[in-house]
Amino acid sequence: MIERLHKTVVERLLAQFPAVGLLGARQVGKTTLAKTLAHEREDTVYLDLERPSDLNKLSDPELYLSRRHRELVILDEVQRAPGLFSVLRSLVDDDRRPGRFLLLGSASPDLLKQSSESLAGRIAYHELCPFLLPEIKRPAGEWRRLWLRGGFPLSYLAPSDTASMDWRLAFVRTHLESDLPGFGIRVAAAALSRFWQMLAHSHGQQWNAARIASSLGVSSPTVGHYLDILEDTFMVRRLPPLHANLKKRLVKAPKVYLRDSGLLHALLGLTDEDDLHGHPVAGASFEGWALEQVLAQKPPSWRPSFYRTATGVEIDLVLERPGREGLLAVEFKYSLAPQPAKGFWQALEDIKPAHSWIIAPVKERYPLRKNVEVIPVGDLDQLFRRSGVVGRMR
Repeated sequence: MIERLHKTVVERLLAQFPAVGLLGARQVGKTTLAKTLAHEREDTVYLDLERPSDLNKLSDPELYLSRRHRELVILDEVQRAPGLFSVLRSLVDDDRRPGRFLLLGSASPDLLKQSSESLAGRIAYHELCPFLLPEIKRPAGEWRRLWLRGGFPLSYLAPSDTASMDWRLAFVRTHLESDLPGFGIRVAAAALSRFWQMLAHSHGQQWNAARIASSLGVSSPTVGHYLDILEDTFMVRRLPPLHANLKKRLVKAPKVYLRDSGLLHALLGLTDEDDLHGHPVAGASFEGWALEQVLAQKPPSWRPSFYRTATGVEIDLVLERPGREGLLAVEFKYSLAPQPAKGFWQALEDIKPAHSWIIAPVKERYPLRKNVEVIPVGDLDQLFRRSGVVGRMR
């Protein structure tokens, strides 16, 4: 069993807040983590609201939950009972003791909206993402397996690349045909599938609603709605452009990435490393995968964006540190001898970051220029520690 780094974070939040929301995609390991926490404590009640028997226990939620006021109540798939949130607010207001409720949800829009409105000031959220590099055993090159298969536990731990691919294709189909309707989202699965495929082919590129809408034969607002759905359910990431007063013409459209590299490869039909290395998406896939590793471990208050001017001067990732001067710039290169393009160096002149990192599949860390370091993939979990900042998972 792989020990999730998130466990420490959830325990810390439960010691501070009456309610904690553990959010993330289906099959990412929320239930496993919650049951691990429950196993280590005696004062825990676990209810899976997808089970009619457990849901029936909450036919009078105030009566049932008020009798459990000294226990940690774990409510799995809480979006199945949206009416609970007003009851939870009342119970929390009567007793603000930390660690009363752990709410697990798959990031449905209704869940986020209702919980934030009903439990504002009473709840802290934490996202459970797929496996990270620090969570897996890492003999030389093991990161490549994580990159190829993605971080969903059943995909990464599958006995073969083919079995992993089968799981991911089934996951995509279930997400479209079962999970989204279960969240109350009424969109034709076939249309959203075509849109998802198109996003896979434009992974890491700037969002162009008009082009995608034209290809699908729908309106720009429709593809915007499709993008919202996949973003709300943790399937895609919208990375905003940096907004800075630099007297430069900066692009305004976000970049869009599929968040799990394994799902990206499944949608593109890339089963093994030979398929991946021979495909034009390899560089963009590495960029998106490494970006997710960085963002999952950054301090929560740091704001991510990318920098790009109208003339093509660009940096893949910029991190803003509130209350501190100097940005951090991150470039991703799938190369054993990374040499950033001229536009990267021009971008550094534009934004003048305090530190710049180039993340690549190299064997050792080394300086490229002053304040510009090349970082091996295997050192990603030390990135913020070595910059003098303890990351979110520490």
